[in-house]
Amino acid sequence: MEKKILHPLILLLGFFLLIYAARGQDPNYSQWLNAPLYYNPAYAGVNTGLRARFSYRDQWPSLPVDFRTCYFSADFGDRRLPGSGGIGLLINKDNEGIGFIRNLSVGLAISVRIPITSYLVSQVGIKGVMVQKWLNWNDFVFSDQLSEKYGNIYTTSLNPPEDDRRLFPDFGVGGLLQFVTPEGNISGTAGFSVDHIFQPDESFLSISKSPLPRKYVGHVDLIISLGEGPSSSQNPVRGFSDPWKINPGILYQNQNGLSSLQIGINVLKFNMYLGAYLKTTALYGSSTSLMLLAGYRYLVADGMALKFMYSYDMLVAGNIQGAGGAHEISLFLEFKNLRIFSKAKTEECPAIEQPDRKLYSLECSPF
Repeated sequence: MEKKILHPLILLLGFFLLIYAARGQDPNYSQWLNAPLYYNPAYAGVNTGLRARFSYRDQWPSLPVDFRTCYFSADFGDRRLPGSGGIGLLINKDNEGIGFIRNLSVGLAISVRIPITSYLVSQVGIKGVMVQKWLNWNDFVFSDQLSEKYGNIYTTSLNPPEDDRRLFPDFGVGGLLQFVTPEGNISGTAGFSVDHIFQPDESFLSISKSPLPRKYVGHVDLIISLGEGPSSSQNPVRGFSDPWKINPGILYQNQNGLSSLQIGINVLKFNMYLGAYLKTTALYGSSTSLMLLAGYRYLVADGMALKFMYSYDMLVAGNIQGAGGAHEISLFLEFKNLRIFSKAKTEECPAIEQPDRKLYSLECSPF
């Protein structure tokens, strides 16, 4: 009988944490470089062509109230479009607890590209999304429904919300700098974004408000190429002769008093990815987890690649020992050569037009 009562009490506690304490945090993806639009809308069209990404995360699978999130994004960049940048589509879905609260957000991101020098460009982006939240009130079990002898036999005295759905718009902005060295062996991105600018109300109860707190994100990553091996376009099927590529990165987030710092490195060689990230979060104490990553890249054709990555978060210090960490899977499909206006005339760009400049240099775009 104790087990029958314990389970609903856990659900009840989760309900109050999610509804009344309300100022929670957004879902987080350990493979943040595989979900760039989620963290900064300025990433839309940062590279030319079409890129589609899918991520699935299962956090704390050993608990009865694990959190599952799914994310899909697609962005397109074509320097022949005025002002691009590019455009992007974002879809995010997550279940809080065991599905009693469900969230779905669908939105668009638009970015503008501003050349600064031949080796440095900036992008500014904005995103707008519609968020839908569902509450399965009838699946909750409250303490006044429980009998010490017979379990869940009574009807709760709590009144349900006026509406079990919430629909509201949400907006975010961001900017980034993309740079490359004249030799072309080191490139990188640094950016900053703010999400939930207007702090929309996500409460199901009319008697109280639950503004979604703003989230601040800062990120930096580098791609370091070791050697002058053949490019993937010259080796469209194998790519095994590509030079070693090292991708260190840092992601910082702050939302409603919770701050997290994620720092680590990915390595690509022989079409295989290996990586490790250390993540520290701080809110009424701190916890530290180690994320280990492995993946494979298949070069389907010239300019077309399919990537698969798996990572596991292992808690190494903190208060949630034995929760089971987190599993995360990412699929990535890119079409580098896809264009809409392939015959349109472009403005001259020193990084492209001057023959003494290597093609590693960043492409410019008409504004």
